[in-house]
Amino acid sequence: MTSTKKSWEYQKIYLAQFLFIIAPSFILYGYNQAVVSTLLDTPDMVHYLPQIDTIHTHGATKNDHSTLKGLVNACFQLGALVGSLSCARFGDMLGRRKAIFVASIFTTIGQILQCTTFSLPQFVVGRLILGMGVGQLSVTVPVWQAESSAAANRGRRVITAGIAMCVGFLMSSWIDLGCSKFSYEPLQWRIPLAIPTLFAIVISLSIFYLPESPRWLIQKNRLDEARETLAKLNGLPIDDNYIQREITFVQTAFNTSEPASIKDIFSYKNKESRLQYRLLLCLTLQTLQQLVGGNLVSFYTTTIFQTNLHLQGDLPSILAGSSLTWKFFCSFISFFAVDRLGRRPIFVISGGGMCVCMIIMAGTTSLSSNHAASIVSGVFVFIFNFFYPIGFLGGNFVYCSEIAPVRLRIAMTSISTANHWLWSFIITMVSPVALSDIGWKYYIVFACVNACVPLIILLFFPETMGRNLEAIDRVFVEAPTIWSIVPMVRGLPQENMSGSPLPIDDKQEMTVAHEEEFV
Repeated sequence: MTSTKKSWEYQKIYLAQFLFIIAPSFILYGYNQAVVSTLLDTPDMVHYLPQIDTIHTHGATKNDHSTLKGLVNACFQLGALVGSLSCARFGDMLGRRKAIFVASIFTTIGQILQCTTFSLPQFVVGRLILGMGVGQLSVTVPVWQAESSAAANRGRRVITAGIAMCVGFLMSSWIDLGCSKFSYEPLQWRIPLAIPTLFAIVISLSIFYLPESPRWLIQKNRLDEARETLAKLNGLPIDDNYIQREITFVQTAFNTSEPASIKDIFSYKNKESRLQYRLLLCLTLQTLQQLVGGNLVSFYTTTIFQTNLHLQGDLPSILAGSSLTWKFFCSFISFFAVDRLGRRPIFVISGGGMCVCMIIMAGTTSLSSNHAASIVSGVFVFIFNFFYPIGFLGGNFVYCSEIAPVRLRIAMTSISTANHWLWSFIITMVSPVALSDIGWKYYIVFACVNACVPLIILLFFPETMGRNLEAIDRVFVEAPTIWSIVPMVRGLPQENMSGSPLPIDDKQEMTVAHEEEFV
């Protein structure tokens, strides 16, 4: 078999991973977060869910209904939080493929309950179950993809999740707008809620045709399957030296690491592995992903255009859809940069740019009577959507799956992702009230958070681009202090951008003590 044919054979696997699992999973992620907010005000939906009617109510009743509406919308995030945490218990037990299959079943059931709802309890239950499924997907899919990718292009492949997430956001905006034109009112909200069921079905029908994570197979001591899978993923013969070296490397990492459980993350006895510190890094990054303002601009773009530019009719929705479409195209910047510039630079550039945008949006929005300032504010919504996806629309999932320890990768990722959903719930609940009560001052909060991003990233987050996952794990164990981690990881060898490993003779000398015994 020629090298070109072998290259195409294993590239087909990655293409299938993206088309049938990664893209549908994160389209569901983005779509279901954004789609309901505008549908809850459609006349037919209000008829079946009068408890959240804010159109035909006034005063205290309207306030109560508004609070309940926000809670109903945010049930998705609460379900996702529970689903994320469940992966810590069942993720390694089931394996990556079975966990993804279970998540797709939950998602399908939740979507069906939502789009066929005739009462508020049914809708809430559907929203919770849907959230559980999407939460499980948001944990398991990035880990499965990271563990199945070569170090050199791991970031680029996992970052495709962020691109798919953008597709979900823009689809929800345009589909909501298009379906609002149906004369038959039930179709205005049932079709938008039914469409994502197709993506969940695609996942459930496809997952077992794709390879299991080779690292999970090694963890379960299924070495023959691991060799076969790793050979397919790299387009190499099963007896190739690189395949055997990788198997030995990962297997040694498992054998030399202590058996661990979730409670070990919080145990003082395991301080030498810095499990708590690594969890703190993951929690910090996932918290920042929510507090930089991305969800505010994605979920409430229509409200921002209505409030800032005082636009009426379909124009705010059209501009909102346009800004999310622009965000989708900008997400490709991260795709090309994450494995060239590295993880740290894209976070720093993203945070610095968003800080400037939020400051200008705060200043221009405060001049509510100045039409020119309002236009500038609207322009900077688009500029914000340029900077946000560079670092925080997938980069956070890449990074958390890379620094988590070998035996606790799924558990630590599930906890940090649950934290992500918790903050998403808080932002979803708080933002409408904050935009109404404190207006432009709300943007200052996000400006301050973004100003802290470059400093936090440069001081505490080591560069993981192109580094072997087990080698990164070893640095956290061997580093004498937490301040040594960043420079020590910098000294680890990298793989070629083509995705092929550097020859052993060409690799730099490891700066981590005892690293040579793993190579």
